[in-house]
Amino acid sequence: MAISIGADYYLNNAMTSQSATKADKLSSSLGGMDIAKATDAELLESCKEFEAYLVEQMLKGMEKTIPKDEDDEENAYMEQFGDILYTQVSKSIVENGELGLARQLFESMKRNQGI
Repeated sequence: MAISIGADYYLNNAMTSQSATKADKLSSSLGGMDIAKATDAELLESCKEFEAYLVEQMLKGMEKTIPKDEDDEENAYMEQFGDILYTQVSKSIVENGELGLARQLFESMKRNQGI
């Protein structure tokens, strides 16, 4: 089943605005938080959200560097569900602590705020 050109335009714009919405949500979450009054669990969760967003953006950027041949057929599933895939992979990376950026950021925030 093919999607029409108009729908592709709508989907691409929706995905772009979804990414902007994630960034706005993360920014308001971190900006509105009083670090001195926040619990360790709240701080760590905010750090994990930031790391997940960072990893997701990195994965999307890496996808753009993959050369595409003119003969290759576009993968309809990746066009539809690629953002969901990147979101879930980035959450998995964060939960497994594979990069450890959230933990380092959390410890740095506690150290710098004297908490």
